[in-house]
Amino acid sequence: MFRNLRYGLIGAGRNAERKHISGYLKVPNVEFVSICDVNKEKAKKIGSQYGIENVYDDYVEMIKKENLDIVSICTPNSLHADIAIFALMNGVHVHCEKPLAINAKEAKRILDAKNKSGKKVMVGLNNRFTNEAVFLKDYIEKGFLGEVYQAKAGWIRRSGIPGRGTWFTNKELSGGGVLIDLGVHYLDLVLYLMGMPDPSYITGSTFTNFDKTLTRDRPGYSRSVNGIYNVEDSAVGFLNLMGGRTVSFEFSWAANIAEEKTFVELIGTKGGASLINGNLQIYSEINGTCVDISPKIDKSTFFKNEFEHFVNCIIFNEEPIAPPEHGVYMMEIVDHFYDSAKKQEPLCISSCSQVLHNSY
Repeated sequence: MFRNLRYGLIGAGRNAERKHISGYLKVPNVEFVSICDVNKEKAKKIGSQYGIENVYDDYVEMIKKENLDIVSICTPNSLHADIAIFALMNGVHVHCEKPLAINAKEAKRILDAKNKSGKKVMVGLNNRFTNEAVFLKDYIEKGFLGEVYQAKAGWIRRSGIPGRGTWFTNKELSGGGVLIDLGVHYLDLVLYLMGMPDPSYITGSTFTNFDKTLTRDRPGYSRSVNGIYNVEDSAVGFLNLMGGRTVSFEFSWAANIAEEKTFVELIGTKGGASLINGNLQIYSEINGTCVDISPKIDKSTFFKNEFEHFVNCIIFNEEPIAPPEHGVYMMEIVDHFYDSAKKQEPLCISSCSQVLHNSY
């Protein structure tokens, strides 16, 4: 019989409440012990809603006092590394929201701490845990698409700038704009479905077109009209993989398009697949005839639950499906993309494969 794992939340923002609080409160073997935010009144308010009595404004104090087993990190990106490293070196497993850190250097610091501590880290890549993604990953691994040689990924919004003038649009705090915010979700998903392939080179462009416009903000996010806005609101790129396979991608917080759209498209030698706005379609051939297949995905239960998965990884000493090595891999790609866009030339990527191969 396993004892309950003591859980604490660091960062009491929108994502923490909607995702991590609701997620961990439903997991057996987890005792929700404490919550921390630099805005202690905000943490108290949320804590009172969910019956969390121990409230802090200092994560160091919370980790030292509460004898925690797990923490979620839901803070601005620039704080991820320091918090994760402190937690790990104090014997606490870490569930860190994406991106793992603001750049690959900081992400590697977390990976090093994880290896030294012997504790586990999982990146909060929730798109890997949708029923459609779980089904499609298994479908691809069983060979139904053959070799996936071409892919596309994107998340484009018409009006969706989050927290204008807050940390979201401040590069020092966020690490970047729409690519590091939305792009990490779907660029990660398409590369995960393709088996985390070795990149060869990357090229692309960034645009900041809506920094002066106040009509394209995403509802529900606070904003500071006179705050810093020094990140991109659109990013378009092309990733070449070893062996000649390709991934093209586009992301926008704001664009003059018909409507918001998320998409992953995969084209293989035996079949193809698209996941557009959560709707999964398979394209193949049967008896010499092209066919479209619409899987009837059960939405009433999770095939794989992000929070239960991480708890089980801790209890049974298994590796999570979104390990920190994958977070480093993604930030190497993101760093090279930003550098390529700045220099306006393609850049080779050689460090991603080493990180992945060292993890297996």
